[in-house]
Amino acid sequence: MLLSFRAANHRSLRSEQQLLLTPVYASDQPDDAPWEALTVTGIFGANASGKSNVLDAFQYMANLVRWSFRENEPGGGIERHPFALDEGMLAEPSTFVVDVEIDGVRHTYGFALDDVRIIEEWMYSYPLKKRRTVFHRRGDVYEYGEHSPKGLRQAEQLTEPNVLFLSVAARSKQQILRPIYEWFQRIAWRTSSREYGPLTSGPVVQATERITDLLRAADTGIVDAVMLDESDDEYAARINATWAGEGKPPPRRKRLHFQHQGADGEATLSLSEQSTGTKFLYRLGRSAFRALDLGTPFVVDELDSSLHPFLAAQVIKLFRDPQINTRGAQLIFTSHDATLLGRIRGEDVLLRDHIWFTEKDECGATELFPVSEFKPRSEENRERRYLAGRYGAVPQINDELFAAALAAREDSGDVSEES
Repeated sequence: MLLSFRAANHRSLRSEQQLLLTPVYASDQPDDAPWEALTVTGIFGANASGKSNVLDAFQYMANLVRWSFRENEPGGGIERHPFALDEGMLAEPSTFVVDVEIDGVRHTYGFALDDVRIIEEWMYSYPLKKRRTVFHRRGDVYEYGEHSPKGLRQAEQLTEPNVLFLSVAARSKQQILRPIYEWFQRIAWRTSSREYGPLTSGPVVQATERITDLLRAADTGIVDAVMLDESDDEYAARINATWAGEGKPPPRRKRLHFQHQGADGEATLSLSEQSTGTKFLYRLGRSAFRALDLGTPFVVDELDSSLHPFLAAQVIKLFRDPQINTRGAQLIFTSHDATLLGRIRGEDVLLRDHIWFTEKDECGATELFPVSEFKPRSEENRERRYLAGRYGAVPQINDELFAAALAAREDSGDVSEES
């Protein structure tokens, strides 16, 4: 489970910002919760306040762990995104650190980098609640703890200056590093930079029943799901694009279709023919079930996008309920929907420990902070207080400028966006 994430000098995160997933209010935690960390964290704030950049920093770290060995060519430098509104920060390193608990053992892993190389990289474990060094890399100099296997030194020789040692050593079957590497691999993402590929028959068939139940419960009009052969047009287009004409043509693929109750009986529609909200909920549900089954983080940017607050609250409830979330999966999301800060159907959607905010200072740098800084009472109306500006993190709208901009638009007549 993720205990904390820290990042600095990434997009709008100028100074180090920390997201803590350990509880402050013990009274808010369910008595039967077996986990040290929180299973839900929501980040709220105005447009362009940096909510998405917090998740982007986390995803950047995970991607570098997973792919730097393959994608960073020797001598090719490192693609990164330092804080661009301060020229001095372009030469400063970017840093990323996680604290993670895996099989009851806490681990700390982090690195600092610039445009050229990994400046520093480190990993510690706490098997007996005391810090144990696994490795510490400073440039080309490596140090190892007394319990670290000698095989790590072999991976050191294979590690380029712009590649993470963790990526190389874990792929070299250094078992001491596999748990943290695999933890990064299993994170589920629903962000703007992570798109979903074609829906093939394998994973869809396995999840069809649960997904169908979810969509039925959400009042989408769906009554059942079936796997059907792709249409003649789909098959012909795929054959023309992929088959060279040699040997047997590939078989038809199975496609997921949903049955709806219509005026003349049941009608069958493909996934592409469903509403935007249904498609969003389908993809969200697939990733949520995967995270719940594996006990991994599920990171969602704009949970409220194309989703009614009642449905967003139900997704959050899946992760809050220890009877459903038996493996310690974590939902980490951003949202504009202040409804999620209040009560829906008489229940708090989020508790105090679940709520974080972002806002930008006068220099355009993001500050990330928890609602607990305001010492809220458990019974207070957090939705109302947030909308009243008591916690900050709301847009400061200039009514005069807003009206003037609209008036200028009207005066200009029908002008296209390209002009």
